[in-house]
Amino acid sequence: MPVRNPEDARRRILAAATAEFANYGIAGARMDRVAERAASSKERIYTYFGNKDDLFDIVFTASAQETLEAVRFDAADLPSYAGRMFDYFAEHPHAQRLTMWYRLERPHGPGLAVVHTANHDRLAALAAAQADGRVSRDFTPAELLTLIQSMAASWDSLNPEFAASADRGEQTHRRTAVVRAVARLV
Repeated sequence: MPVRNPEDARRRILAAATAEFANYGIAGARMDRVAERAASSKERIYTYFGNKDDLFDIVFTASAQETLEAVRFDAADLPSYAGRMFDYFAEHPHAQRLTMWYRLERPHGPGLAVVHTANHDRLAALAAAQADGRVSRDFTPAELLTLIQSMAASWDSLNPEFAASADRGEQTHRRTAVVRAVARLV
């Protein structure tokens, strides 16, 4: 009889849940598919992670932390930040999809600590950069952060009609457009 490894089972479940939530969102995710993909059971998922909403929170928090570590925020160089975010989402589309599902399916409520902390820190850094005159005051810090993040993430979330006519080989040009647009914005 094989020896059970709970940590290996947790890793498999988290990997399977990440794919499931990225593809189907919270409402569309099915724990039976997660269990099958993870070579586990629904009972084990619930024992380790609680209910489906709890599991999504764990998956999204891990994804957000990975994104924050990979895409360093720099209020002194917002165009480069936007370029790094563009690159990260192009290389890690599941991270962008999880973020979109989080925004769509959790528009209200307390939010997650990782999101609160990141937003608090970024908004404070933007306010300080505006106070120092390094960043334009044409927009509030929240408006500015929203615009920058939206521009950086927009190319991989185009509506199908526009995306079908866009050449994927234009990735470098698109990235340059995002960086230049943010430079003009700030």
